[in-house]
Amino acid sequence: MSGEGAGSLLEVLRAWPEAPRGAVPTGVEALVHAAARHGLVGFVQHALGRSGWTLGEPARTNLRREALAQAARGMRVKALLLRSLDALAAVGVVPVLLKGYGLGLRLYPEPLQRATTDVDLLVADAEVGVASGALVGLGLRPLGEAAAAHAREHEHHLTFTGAAGMVELHFRALVGYGQTLEAEALLARAEEGVLEGRRVRYLCAEDELVYLAIHASNHLLQRLAWLFDLKLRVLASPGLDWKRVVEVARGTAFPHLAWYALEAARRLTGAAVPEDVLTALAPPVWQRRMAARFFTAGRLLETELMNHKPAWVAAKLLLAPRLLPMARYSLRRLRDDGLTALRSR
Repeated sequence: MSGEGAGSLLEVLRAWPEAPRGAVPTGVEALVHAAARHGLVGFVQHALGRSGWTLGEPARTNLRREALAQAARGMRVKALLLRSLDALAAVGVVPVLLKGYGLGLRLYPEPLQRATTDVDLLVADAEVGVASGALVGLGLRPLGEAAAAHAREHEHHLTFTGAAGMVELHFRALVGYGQTLEAEALLARAEEGVLEGRRVRYLCAEDELVYLAIHASNHLLQRLAWLFDLKLRVLASPGLDWKRVVEVARGTAFPHLAWYALEAARRLTGAAVPEDVLTALAPPVWQRRMAARFFTAGRLLETELMNHKPAWVAAKLLLAPRLLPMARYSLRRLRDDGLTALRSR
């Protein structure tokens, strides 16, 4: 991938809500490839349409094709989301929409400009049984009994799959680095919303910013769309209570993870995160230095950690908020993966 062309993706993200200026970059094919890789090709097509950049062939054709393909996948996910909301409404459950189409609808110029591959719904623990039954009623296959029991104990969602796509039913907000972000407080502060005539809920702005940051860092920032989400979340809430953001992040087991994502979002996309917020959430100096090595612009553009398992494991261990829970989590995952491999023989 051409470094200059791929780096132009960051130019586009930093410039927003203005259009990118200056000369058309060299290596525009690499820009298109990077935008598609990071789930931003629809947005980039929109942003370039407002700029003075004129792409030649075949870059223009490839950009249009990739954007249409992303939109088609998004429409499929949206259809499953609406069916899921109807099924849950019939049993009296109004979920919180996490990420996905609901986020795109509120933050992006057009909702399908944010790539999404599945439906993420957060419900109270007590609602999991009835909600699961409603999703099975849509023809989606649940996890097997043993896998579901394991997920209920160790993970944050149950997975339902079928020809229509995949729904992840969250009963915890997140599990990562051997730590858990429970859902009760987030659900209590969630706000009512409407999506195409259907009742939904969204996390309040401060909770959502922290959740999105922690989620991005849990995946080692390997999709720039997750960092751009943070910039757009801040832009959408001029009255954001930054003191509350710090309180929410510190109230989790993951304040370091919030820092990794918020710092990278400010540095790489121009997100307006105040310096004092980063100071309040900063991990120890040695972890900040590790983050600076792992999360360079070039490495994130190339999704380097995603493509190198040893580096991924090393980053997870070195950046963990607490080493012991992370080590226990890693050992459990190795054990579980080993048992799965033995059963498949």
